[in-house]
Formats: sequence, structure tokens, C-alpha cells
Amino acid sequence: MKKIAATQSSFIKQVKSPQKSNNQGFTLLEVLIAIAIFSVISMASFSIFETVLNSDTVTKERTDRINELQRGFLMIERDMLQIARRSVRLNGEAPQEGFLHTDNESFSSSEQAIGFVRHGWTNPGLLLPRSDVQSVAYQLNDTVLERVHFNFVDAVLGEEPKVRPLISQVEKLDFEFYDGKKWQKTLQENTLPIAIAIELDTTDYGVIRRQFLVAGDSQQEKDDGNGKT
Repeated sequence: MKKIAATQSSFIKQVKSPQKSNNQGFTLLEVLIAIAIFSVISMASFSIFETVLNSDTVTKERTDRINELQRGFLMIERDMLQIARRSVRLNGEAPQEGFLHTDNESFSSSEQAIGFVRHGWTNPGLLLPRSDVQSVAYQLNDTVLERVHFNFVDAVLGEEPKVRPLISQVEKLDFEFYDGKKWQKTLQENTLPIAIAIELDTTDYGVIRRQFLVAGDSQQEKDDGNGKT
């Protein structure tokens, strides 16, 4: 019996001995390696997260910029398609000559501007105290293309124009006119071209050129009207 008891005691000690070794903690080296691996994974995850955020910001800025350009050119096209053969009278003075004005003494104080009168200003039944034609100008003011208009087609003395910013980051504004044969910088008096080109020199996209059809006269029609063949 004593031998059996001794044998059992020895077996129990041998069984308990491995359990003590399994309960030992991590070594310092193992902890340092685990911390290093976790740090590398955290830095990689943060870099990916930051890249995604930056990409989202850049994408939103570019989308907003494209929308701004599209809205601006859409408004310009709407006005250009409805240019009227009508001069304007500013500050109660005599009517100005011509239908298009590109000098800085007409609608705008900017040297880079174009002004005209357009049809189709919504006023159902003429319920509002104004006509359905509108005097409009586009001007460059401190790198911002602006739309300028008056409540009355012939502005009265002291009337302030309504200004709406359209397109930002514009460094230069140019216009060209197509008479049916060639593009040119100037127009004959009291005539309308059959197309108008607007060039915007932007800081981000460079030169952007858009051409708009106008209900004008071709050069052939002008020549026929002057009796030329």
C-alpha cells in the first residue's frame, strides 16, 4: 500500500509540474514584439484612413468646381440665346449705340465685360412692375466672373445693379465674335454676330472657351443688305 501511495504521489507531482510551466506570462521580448507589430498596423491603418479622407476632400472640391463652371456657362448660354436687337438707356441718358457693349462705360466698371439686352425674363401676365426684357452684363471683378442686371431694362438715375458671382478663380476674360466668315475681336455698329465665344483663363483648368449661337446676321446677309454681290 505504501508503494502504491508513493507511486500515486509521484504521478501527481509529474502531472502538476507541466501546469506550472503553462501558467507563466510573456517575456519582455515577446511584449515588445507585439507592441511593435501593433504600432506598425496602427500607422498603416491611419495612413490609409488619412488618404481616404484627403481623396474625399479633393473629390468634393473638384465636384463643386465642375458644378460651378456648369452653372455659370448654363446661365451665360441662356442669356446669349435670347439676345435682343435693342439698345439700352442708362441713368436716364440717351440710348446707347449698338446691341452689344464691350466697353467699360456701359453696363460695368470692368474693362473685361460684355453687356446686352435679352428677351425671356419671366414675368407671367406682366404682373410685376417691369418688362419681360432684361439688361444684362458679364464682368470680371477680382478673379470672379459676375452677372450684372438691372430691375428695369432702362436703368433710372441712381439705380444700383444686382450682382451675382458666377465663376471664381478667373484671371482673364476675353470675347470673340463670328460673322459667318471669321472670328474677330470687334463688331460692326448696330449688328449682331451669329456666334459669341467667351474665353476664361482660370487658375486650375487653364483657358476654357465656350461658343454660343446668337440670333444675329451673317456677313453674307450684311453684304447683301449693302447691295454687294
